[in-house]
Amino acid sequence: MPEFLQEDSPFQVFLSFKKYLDVLEHIRYNDRLEYRVNYAESVIQRFKKIPELCEGSQDFSLLTKHKELISMLLADLFPTGLTHNEIKAASIPFTDITFNYTERFRKILSDAGHNFVLEFRDMSNDEMYVLCCCIIIQVYFKKDVKITIPFYYDIPDQHGILRHYKITVNSDFSEIAPINKNKLPNDKEIDVLLENLDDLSLWKKHFPPQSWTLKGFNIFSLIDCTTEVALSDLKSTMIQIDPENPLPNENLQEIFKSYFDVAQLNFGLMLMDHQHQKLEKLPIYENVFSNYLLDFWINLYDEKMQKTAFQNLKYNPKPIVISDVDHFDDEIQNAPNFSVLAKNNIKSFMVIPIVHEGEVLALMEFTSEIAKSFNGLKLKKLDSLSDILVFSLNRFKHERDNQIEAIIQREYTTIHNSVIWKFRNEAEKYFNASLQRKLYTLREISFKNLSPLFGVSDIRSSSDKRFQLMLDDLNEQIDYLHKLFSSSNFLENEKYILALDVFENELNHDFKADTEQRFQRLLREEIHPLLQAELEIRSTEAIKDYFSRVYAVNSLFYSNRRNLDESITLINRKITDILDESQAEAQEIFPHYYERFKSDGVEHNLYIGQNLNPSIPYTSKHLSELRYWQLKTICKIEHEFENFTKELPISLEIASLIFVYNERIDIRFRMDEKRFDVDGAHNSFYEIIKKRLEKAKIKDSAERITSPGKITIVYFGMENQKEYLGYISRLQKMGILKNNVELLRVEDLQGASGLLAMRVSLAFNFKL
Repeated sequence: MPEFLQEDSPFQVFLSFKKYLDVLEHIRYNDRLEYRVNYAESVIQRFKKIPELCEGSQDFSLLTKHKELISMLLADLFPTGLTHNEIKAASIPFTDITFNYTERFRKILSDAGHNFVLEFRDMSNDEMYVLCCCIIIQVYFKKDVKITIPFYYDIPDQHGILRHYKITVNSDFSEIAPINKNKLPNDKEIDVLLENLDDLSLWKKHFPPQSWTLKGFNIFSLIDCTTEVALSDLKSTMIQIDPENPLPNENLQEIFKSYFDVAQLNFGLMLMDHQHQKLEKLPIYENVFSNYLLDFWINLYDEKMQKTAFQNLKYNPKPIVISDVDHFDDEIQNAPNFSVLAKNNIKSFMVIPIVHEGEVLALMEFTSEIAKSFNGLKLKKLDSLSDILVFSLNRFKHERDNQIEAIIQREYTTIHNSVIWKFRNEAEKYFNASLQRKLYTLREISFKNLSPLFGVSDIRSSSDKRFQLMLDDLNEQIDYLHKLFSSSNFLENEKYILALDVFENELNHDFKADTEQRFQRLLREEIHPLLQAELEIRSTEAIKDYFSRVYAVNSLFYSNRRNLDESITLINRKITDILDESQAEAQEIFPHYYERFKSDGVEHNLYIGQNLNPSIPYTSKHLSELRYWQLKTICKIEHEFENFTKELPISLEIASLIFVYNERIDIRFRMDEKRFDVDGAHNSFYEIIKKRLEKAKIKDSAERITSPGKITIVYFGMENQKEYLGYISRLQKMGILKNNVELLRVEDLQGASGLLAMRVSLAFNFKL
């Protein structure tokens, strides 16, 4: 028995031909052609004898048992004259059960092999479940859902070339009904569902498994769109070409096979190094590129001949297409150059220069062991790829140059790699002016219309902790001095004991702003000189031990506060290490400006926008991806800190916050401070809010918006709320965050009101 494609489904599926039999009933009583009436009546009478095929059955063996009758029923839908042209079959909805194939479809499946199974392309079980629910909403609830997701089958042909077929479905002969009409979602609940397509648990709450019936059958047709799909795959793959990617897409060869319809195909690519006038390999793509002809070219000729060939190519960048190498005359076939073709059994090939604005960027080769695989028509197909090839290669070279620049910057300068180009432009203008003995004033470096991202991992209550540890240190010091004076016969013992008692009472009950300073003065001017004088007279271990505990800088005991400082330093270092390491991933999304600052915790700023990198196309998608990266990185910081905190001298907590700001801002490089800062009075609003958020409270509450073990996200509107709930949902599914989200209002801040916030707890049992 075939299995459901979707084991966990909102449907109970039944095979039924009732709706199509209703069509025949109409023909029976209304058609004027007698033969059609007789045909309809005959089929209807035969089906009446098999009521389960009319009313609905889950006994799918009936399809085999009544194969000829079903074929007769569907004769109008499957015309014999089109059976060798159309790729069509019937199916039981949302199952892998298909029947009544056209002859062309039957041959396609036969060529694919006995073990081949039809499967939707790039469709997970969860996505299928939600799709089924959307169909219910569209069909039963009459909502304009506009399901436009294309479905594809990938089927290999007899030569092993993977062909791609787009699926169109006619569901006129199926019907959907709820099992329990009392538990249907209302309009508001449907709207919420459509806003949360990734929340499978929410969909299952309103559309439980097996809660709807689906009766009938579908007619589906396939359209061969191999070229279009392969072209799309090629473009996607080309965009992903990355000099840092150690695992290039090795399916590229299979995609080219489908695109050119060539079963045995190899291809290669080398960049043109114009500076050194030679071809340049891409080492990380050795497993993808064959480079038979290009390798031969760079290895056969000496440097002089290579440069000559390079110059010829530069001025005459024409493609070479050879359909069948056996058509070469004997003189060519016996030439040394021909040996590479014979050695690699190459019978047909193309060598194509990739040209942009008159400059050859690269050479691409295609070779095949099958004669006549390539011709002028195959070369013409590359026209559709020319733009993306140029884009990908320019991007590759650009990113490679960026990496080289990054090394220089990392080793020799502190200016961030995302903005170095603008400093370099100004420096070049200054240098060129100096060569011409002209004066040139360096212009201010600024970037406009950038989207900011701000986050902070703040050490919670560090000031209170520092104050308490100060009291602990001072009380410990006073206790030690008490013991010294009580057990020794110093002059004026009682005077100092009384003074210590006064300070002890003040420390613990009436602390003043200058208490610590006055205690320091007493130590430096009176007590410590007295103890040092005593130590010179006779060596006392108690006094030696006392001075070993004294911090020379301020004459105070400082061990507890030193442990706190060390703990804060270790925390800051840990956080900055995680941020800096994660930046490699963030910069791949889109190159952006990044900075961080340490205090009692670490705050970071990111600025992203087209003006930072004019040569790379920028869209709002890059901002969304960077926002998700930021949230994920904050989660990583929290998880790492949870394990790291056990190793600290002083136990501390951190509370993390993200501020979402939708308005664009400008940044300007401050020459006096050698760093970027937000520019202009109209952008100061952003900085003001940032500084006030960490200690902000929940509206009408004394509770702060930040909390240890939770991530707080502050934003202005519902659009941001929806966006971040989506990010949170992804991290919840990964087990990084708990399934509890608090939606809060932030107290009105000076100059800012209407702020919203959400908090979500970390799932610390998860290992990143």
